[in-house]
Amino acid sequence: MMAFGFGGFGMLFMLLFWILVAGLVVWALAQFLPGVTQRTTTSGAITSGSRQDSALDVLRQRYARGELSKAEYDDMRRELAI
Repeated sequence: MMAFGFGGFGMLFMLLFWILVAGLVVWALAQFLPGVTQRTTTSGAITSGSRQDSALDVLRQRYARGELSKAEYDDMRRELAI
């Protein structure tokens, strides 16, 4: 009769090993290619993970989406310019 090492546990450990290897590959790609990853803002818009929006950029985007009136936009823009 042939012995198969750890039996069923050997197959389980091999499966876990390959899951770990695949996870490390995905992690490494995410670290070395940060422009590929994306993040979702609270408004649902997708922005690049490698670029952070300045406060003025966010203000412009909110005004363009109609979340702010012209008066609110002008007030906030003046405050940010200080």
